[in-house]
Amino acid sequence: MSQSIDYDLMTIGGGSAAFSAAIKAAELGARVAIVEKGTIGGTCVNIGCVPSKMLIKAAELCYHSAYPQFEGLTACPPPSDWQRVVQQKDELVAALRQGKYVDVAAVYPTITIIRGEAQLLGGRRLRVTGTVYQPEKILVATGSSPWAPSIPGLQEAGFLDSEQALSLDALPASMIIIGGGSIGLEFAQLFARFGVQVMVLETGPHVARAEEPEIGQALVRYLEDEKVRICTNAAISRVERRDGEYFVHTETDRKQEICRAERLLVATGRRPDTDGFGLELAGVRVGAKGEIIVNEHLQTTNSDIYAAGDCIGDPMYVYVAAYAGGLAAENALTEAGKVYDLRALPHVTFTDPQIASVGLTEEKATQQGLRVQTAVLPLHHVPRALASRNTKGLIKLVAEEVTGRLLGAHVLAAEAGEVIQEATLAIRFGLTVQDVADTFHPYLTMVEGLKLAALTFKKDVSKLSCCAV
Repeated sequence: MSQSIDYDLMTIGGGSAAFSAAIKAAELGARVAIVEKGTIGGTCVNIGCVPSKMLIKAAELCYHSAYPQFEGLTACPPPSDWQRVVQQKDELVAALRQGKYVDVAAVYPTITIIRGEAQLLGGRRLRVTGTVYQPEKILVATGSSPWAPSIPGLQEAGFLDSEQALSLDALPASMIIIGGGSIGLEFAQLFARFGVQVMVLETGPHVARAEEPEIGQALVRYLEDEKVRICTNAAISRVERRDGEYFVHTETDRKQEICRAERLLVATGRRPDTDGFGLELAGVRVGAKGEIIVNEHLQTTNSDIYAAGDCIGDPMYVYVAAYAGGLAAENALTEAGKVYDLRALPHVTFTDPQIASVGLTEEKATQQGLRVQTAVLPLHHVPRALASRNTKGLIKLVAEEVTGRLLGAHVLAAEAGEVIQEATLAIRFGLTVQDVADTFHPYLTMVEGLKLAALTFKKDVSKLSCCAV
């Protein structure tokens, strides 16, 4: 039975993009329905950012108590109760899901949550558990799922993905991780710090391949110091499982090796969830990796259907999804024509030290035909790092040669995720490295490293006194 146009906007999916869209629509006076077949809240709060960062922090505290950075402090490795740590993670996830999603929706009388699986029927019609709706506009915000490459024997052997790894009942003695991107590196360090023997297999020549090479190379050294084994250019021919162990057949630099471990984690990225709910019936095109094709206003090839979040492909960050959801809702309901703008987009890899980057790398800037100059500042020049007895890392700035305009900032530091925001603002508003150098920075803060890196373009900071300009 078909209903009248009860809703101005219906979202397929109940994660950050959908909720951002629903709130924006409610603020515009619209009636909104969020259709969710699974758990409210989406990837980040339930099985992504929140639980992983909590476990990463627990691992960090465990590691630094066992290896204190200050002389005179006694090593005090805590007794690790993995199951209790996981339980606390689950408690936090449940609290945030209720407080930031379910309870938030209840605040807005024009937002309705419909539980069930949506099926597009063509035009702007969709069916949810037997009821057919015809809202004015539809937003697809179905998110993404872990993706695994086609390796002989992998599916038969079984493996952990990044979601399942967060809820292991017990820590294994050893683990192989396939994938040397952000997720793989975060999990490698996390499990290594809880006492797991970890090996990372990366098919490419570098881990953290999206980052500046100086940063990736330095991070490898730090992880190897923590007994994480990292193998690059690893061609994986097949995977076997027998007698409770995984056997991964690899070839690295013409050397064949069979890698063994108790657990196998595949961390090779995520793919959009776009299959099985009728996109083709609705005339919505998808790309080679299943990503929904949208224009600069987040409108699909069906003018009544918009899409936002992970389902439109990279970059898959929760803050991008939230931004896109609100933008899509406003464009759909008001024809505002706002443009989906990802300039000056920062990202963070939560290893220790963290990687944080915004803007162009040196290579990408050069590929765009820009004449650039760069400055690299090791952290032993940053007073805050010295005082913390943690000089692991560096700061690299990329600037336009003639104007000095800041094009990119790339930070490897314990607090890189906090430092990068100043650089994000500088790039967004077209500031120069001299502008950064001329700005007051509180002494003994890590963000002062940006100022020192900016000064490095013209001065040798090793010859400057504290706070000197």
